[in-house]
Amino acid sequence: MSRDTPIHSWPGSYYINSEKRWVSGTLCLTRTTLRFTTDQSKDSLASIRLSRVMELKMESSSFIFGSLTVLEEGNIKHWFSSLRPNRVTVYNVIEHFWRERLLSPTEPQGAEAPISKGRELISLVSGAQRRLEDTGKVLNHQGEQFDNMMQDLDKIESNLGVADKLLSELECPSWWPFGKLPWKTQQDTKSEAAATAKAAYTKGSGKGHRVITSIPAIVSKGGNSDLKPGCLVVLVSSLEVRDASSQLLHSFQREEVDDIRVHNPYEISVRQRFIGKPDICYRLLSAKMAEALAVLEIQYKKKVEYTGEYAAFQGTPAASPCGSEGLGAFWTAGQQSGQELDVPVEVPVGDLTQVQLHVLQPTVTEAEAQELKQMLLQLKNLALEAETELERQDEALDTITSTTDRATMNIDKQTRRMRRLL
Repeated sequence: MSRDTPIHSWPGSYYINSEKRWVSGTLCLTRTTLRFTTDQSKDSLASIRLSRVMELKMESSSFIFGSLTVLEEGNIKHWFSSLRPNRVTVYNVIEHFWRERLLSPTEPQGAEAPISKGRELISLVSGAQRRLEDTGKVLNHQGEQFDNMMQDLDKIESNLGVADKLLSELECPSWWPFGKLPWKTQQDTKSEAAATAKAAYTKGSGKGHRVITSIPAIVSKGGNSDLKPGCLVVLVSSLEVRDASSQLLHSFQREEVDDIRVHNPYEISVRQRFIGKPDICYRLLSAKMAEALAVLEIQYKKKVEYTGEYAAFQGTPAASPCGSEGLGAFWTAGQQSGQELDVPVEVPVGDLTQVQLHVLQPTVTEAEAQELKQMLLQLKNLALEAETELERQDEALDTITSTTDRATMNIDKQTRRMRRLL
């Protein structure tokens, strides 16, 4: 996918400071750049890399017209106005991608220093390694909490055993000659059965509320006219759309989702259809949408639909030093001649074309391959440790659940026995 493919674009105007006038055109946002082109000549009046942006603001030009300003490194200020549908929507989208880029340590900082394929792979693996390490810390803390809970439950069971002995002595005193008193009734049996059924229902229903992933997103109900900050939460049994303060806007139950349309790698829409009333549709735009799509494709694989807009992103070849036209011609020539595409080693260096030199260059160096090997081994070890800890915690959770249910029933039973003795 090319970094110059527009993620979003808005009609508007740009202020040319040297000529003291506004020019109408289109403001485009790509993965790495904010670009403004004119309507008539299609010239690029401004091309601002997101990594160089220092500040985004909503200001007023001439104290009247609402504008969006972008402050670039070097104290260069760009003014954009007459943005449609409105400047707040444009600000929310640009600010989201700019902030996510600032927080991402894996992005290259400029076109003058392109990152190699090997370094891209290392960056991806290092990001996965950091995330797995954070997950391991969370699992370790969670395991400690489970251990503390089991210790507390053991103490509770011990205390309940002592209470049961004391109540038995009170129910059957030594001076009573006829054995145990008939305190237990049929109603008590029904109550215990109801408590057991309720505990089993609670245990089963809690699994559906487990959060799989949560990503920050720009949320809009319906079209693109009112995009606001929020987040998308993917659970086992549903999808939740929340606002910036984590307040629930809408919850799509898994069986209620009719289709998920993927417009581009950063934008999707989720729809729930109704008969006799309008559909409920939310459009979500996020720089981390790939994380959610990996889960959605598994959970809703028959309902995920890729639009023609997404095909434009996939069909754009990646940028290369030799250019797309020369590379296409090179591959076509090799296919038409029916010969192998490998360049012979004995050809003099001066006779090699730029495309052939690019082919000869290794995609991943030996040092990068060794570094990747070490990182992948570390990832494997971390994953195995996480798997072992998860299995241990699953067993501990089952023990805690059964012990809690048993303790609850014992407490209810002994409460009723104490009330009869009063």
